[in-house]
Amino acid sequence: MQDADIQSYDYIVVGAGSAGAVVANRLSADPKNSVLVLEAGPASNPWSAFPIGYAKLIENPAANWCYTSEPEASTNGRRIAVPRGRLLGGSSAINGLVFVRGQARDYDTWAQLGNTGWSYGDVLPFFKRLESYDGGEDEFRGRDGPLRVTNPDETGPLYDALIAAAGQVGIPHNPDYNGARQEGIAMSQATIAKGRRMSTAHCYLDPVRRRPNLHIETDSLTGSLVLEGKRCTGVRYSVKG
Repeated sequence: MQDADIQSYDYIVVGAGSAGAVVANRLSADPKNSVLVLEAGPASNPWSAFPIGYAKLIENPAANWCYTSEPEASTNGRRIAVPRGRLLGGSSAINGLVFVRGQARDYDTWAQLGNTGWSYGDVLPFFKRLESYDGGEDEFRGRDGPLRVTNPDETGPLYDALIAAAGQVGIPHNPDYNGARQEGIAMSQATIAKGRRMSTAHCYLDPVRRRPNLHIETDSLTGSLVLEGKRCTGVRYSVKG
């Protein structure tokens, strides 16, 4: 990991989570850009690397902000855990590893409401660009992206029974619910490769950490933004504070 040895950067990315890690990768791809990444949490957690470890991270303050919902009558006064990642990779480093795109109809509705550039046809090239799907490339899937997406290799009578039961009530078996047809039942596709979690830290930051123009600071909590008028010109942060 690079040390931040200069005080001024072209870009400062606050939070190296699911989005921040990608932004840092893209910005630092141009060697003319100096990029600082500030992450409040640590570089990693031993439970994060392995898929089964996510159960150890759901309420683990070492890698999780441990947010909760407000107590409500509908939850009998309980607070429900809302896990959010607090380490490189953010929530992509602690989630359940299931890979499901949003419904195409939702994106199309956003575009119809006036959000130009947000139809499913508009965002599909970016979905394809981010993934390397082991089912191969077609009109709807990508094969050469940084994020590995795999089909499950589990089989067994329970899975077969669930799929058969769904078919009996009109829910078709659809092995690729991220493809041309999104409705149906299937085993979950996952961001796992060779038994390891594919977080954005692993897929977007690890391959480019040696870029001389990219500096990553962990255990660095941003406290406030420095504003000049309506323009943000810097941040104030504490290290292990």
